[in-house]
Amino acid sequence: MLKKVMVIVIAGLLLLALAGCAAGPNDLVNTAPEGREVAGFWLGLWHGFITPVTFFVSLFNKNVGIYEIHNNGGWYNFGFLLGLSILSGGGSRTVKKTKYVTITPDGEKVSEKVSVE
Repeated sequence: MLKKVMVIVIAGLLLLALAGCAAGPNDLVNTAPEGREVAGFWLGLWHGFITPVTFFVSLFNKNVGIYEIHNNGGWYNFGFLLGLSILSGGGSRTVKKTKYVTITPDGEKVSEKVSVE
């Protein structure tokens, strides 16, 4: 009984912590700053590419952010995530196939094994 209550309490705390991380609305979507245009897909793609450099600069300069808040919404977000994923390899490094072949001293193949990591 006590174990079940602890699981429910921990699950509730985790759910509360995740709810605290939920993104809020961006009131500046589709509004351009004075003298500029709203950021779209291509600018989002570029911002995704330069995110590591921009993040480093933002640690020392409070006027630099890694995300443009004056954007057109979904297309900017898509470009940003696409640029960031292309920069980091796009998930291609997550699967590695290795082929193991056992050969006897006289050159005969005994077994073959493919390992996916």
